[in-house]
Amino acid sequence: MKLTHLLVPTLLITLVAGCAGKVEPEYPPKELESFTPQVELNGVWDQDIGDGLGIARYPITPSLDDGRLFAADQSGQVRAIDAESGETLWQIELDTPVSSGLTAVADQVYLGTRNGQVLALDQEDGSELWRSRVSSEVLAAPQPNRSLLVVQSVDGAVTALDRNSGEERWVYTTNQPALTLRGTGTPRVIEQVTFAGFANGRLVTLDNRSGQSLWDLRVAVPQGRSEVKRLVDLDGQPILTRDGRLYVTSYNGRLLALEATSGEILWSREESSYLTPLLVDDTLYTVNDASHVLALDALSGRLLWESDALEGRWLTSPAFIDGYLALGDYEGYVHLLEAGNGEIAGRRDIGGDGISLPVLTEDGRVFVLSNDGELSAFDIESTQD
Repeated sequence: MKLTHLLVPTLLITLVAGCAGKVEPEYPPKELESFTPQVELNGVWDQDIGDGLGIARYPITPSLDDGRLFAADQSGQVRAIDAESGETLWQIELDTPVSSGLTAVADQVYLGTRNGQVLALDQEDGSELWRSRVSSEVLAAPQPNRSLLVVQSVDGAVTALDRNSGEERWVYTTNQPALTLRGTGTPRVIEQVTFAGFANGRLVTLDNRSGQSLWDLRVAVPQGRSEVKRLVDLDGQPILTRDGRLYVTSYNGRLLALEATSGEILWSREESSYLTPLLVDDTLYTVNDASHVLALDALSGRLLWESDALEGRWLTSPAFIDGYLALGDYEGYVHLLEAGNGEIAGRRDIGGDGISLPVLTEDGRVFVLSNDGELSAFDIESTQD
């Protein structure tokens, strides 16, 4: 049986079982243990965003910009919300289903669709500014610099569009393996270059003037006898520091620190992850495919701590807020871990058919979109006197 994509995390086990008989998950979800809360998440407001992410769990991550939160559902409803009060500022219904995360910046909102369209909307009223087409379905949030909007589609193509008009500037293509995770890497775009990871385990640096490759590196090497074991997707977004360090995760591969201009490896750690890491000062946080949360010294790769308390719970990428890491899980819990030692400090059950998208944080507030479309805002407060 040939598969083109595997959904991660929700349908991975199901699809593997469909090809190879009944299998048990490699990391069964741990039961949650009691703890003494140090902080709590107090609800401020909530809204229902249409019908949510749909059966396919499209990665329609909301976006924050200038005190406004922009969110969408899989059917094409797009909404702007005041992040402080939860008031709806405007709502539109697109004529096409949404499939990608949203990117809100410089008075515009960008998003991708299942039929390979990319739209630019006005932040003030949701009016359409332009619409362009790329080679296939878009799952990764479009990424801008000052002049371009770079879009990675599920067929492995990276397309640069003019931010003002949507006109195509260049396209970079790569070969896709027969079996991939259901998702694509999100490019990291700066003024001169774009860093893009692919399902073949390679990281490529593209010249934004032409789309030509400047250097590429194999981050993960396929191993094992089955197609599933040989999956080596780079589904997370690379992290780039101001001093030119690049951090990259890979599924069934490595966590790498690179010198961004040359691709020289600064340090490497065998760690499988399909999620985007988080850099806070000189600490790098990552969640591996067992849902262990790790903190590493970003300069040396030295492990500072590792928590397996949430093993097998299909955690989201981590977000940082007030000294804590915030992560969602498959049952709809939001967990707060102390960034310094990984101890669980707080927890909130929001249900909503689980959480598969990373939470957003800003000014002491946590924003969570559940899989069924409930968008909630919480303030983090200490339980200590």
